[in-house]
Amino acid sequence: MALRRPMVAGNWKMNGNSALAQELFKKFATKLQNDSAEVVLCPPSIYLESVRQLLEANKQTLDGALVRMGAQNLSQHDFGAYTGEISGQMLKDSGCRYVIIGHSERRRMYGETSNIVAEKFAAAQKYGLTPILCVGESGPAREARRTFEVIAEELDIVIEKNGTMAFDNAIIAYEPLWAVGTGKSATPEQAQEVHAFIRSRLSDVSPFIGENIRILYGGSVTPSNAADIFAQPDVDGGLIGGASLNSSEFLSLCTIAMSA
Repeated sequence: MALRRPMVAGNWKMNGNSALAQELFKKFATKLQNDSAEVVLCPPSIYLESVRQLLEANKQTLDGALVRMGAQNLSQHDFGAYTGEISGQMLKDSGCRYVIIGHSERRRMYGETSNIVAEKFAAAQKYGLTPILCVGESGPAREARRTFEVIAEELDIVIEKNGTMAFDNAIIAYEPLWAVGTGKSATPEQAQEVHAFIRSRLSDVSPFIGENIRILYGGSVTPSNAADIFAQPDVDGGLIGGASLNSSEFLSLCTIAMSA
């Protein structure tokens, strides 16, 4: 069995500020004392520089803990007249290691198709960023027993355009749309079932990728349900929304992941 280091990635969405980042790093300095899990902060782009400076300033006090920085989105284009967009090169220059791709809110609110998501996946890797690819079904799709069909379609188009081996440098986040921001969460058994399907789907083409890729769960993860979800054999941590805005809750999730 592969040794997949757990990850807890905090997606602040359009929330947070520099004070939140400072509070998190104060707690990281005293509580994150090993590298058994990787912690990723994904603030709004305007705060990337603040987080980068805090990472640099706290290198010694983090005492080996793996804290990285990620972005919430990027353009599929390298450069040009795309007002308000940010390229992969810009994110790389800012110190990002990760970038969230295809989040359900981007797909639903901003019309990002699976083709666009696949292009953004390629753009991230072109500039040395690791994409955190989000996939997941809606409530009606789950009720119609189409969960696996929806997720297979979202994975397959990325594979078609980038190749299975592109997942050697990628993270997948399963985020059921019916659980994102709703307070509802998949049961540990539901999360495990879908994560196992994703791993199996990739293993069919590349056993190495299937075994080694990290698959996160995202959807109303809290300290009260995280231990049971993170303990599932194919769940490698979480993509955290609301709880990432509370420093105590987020730190609890990080420590739970470290002991999973």
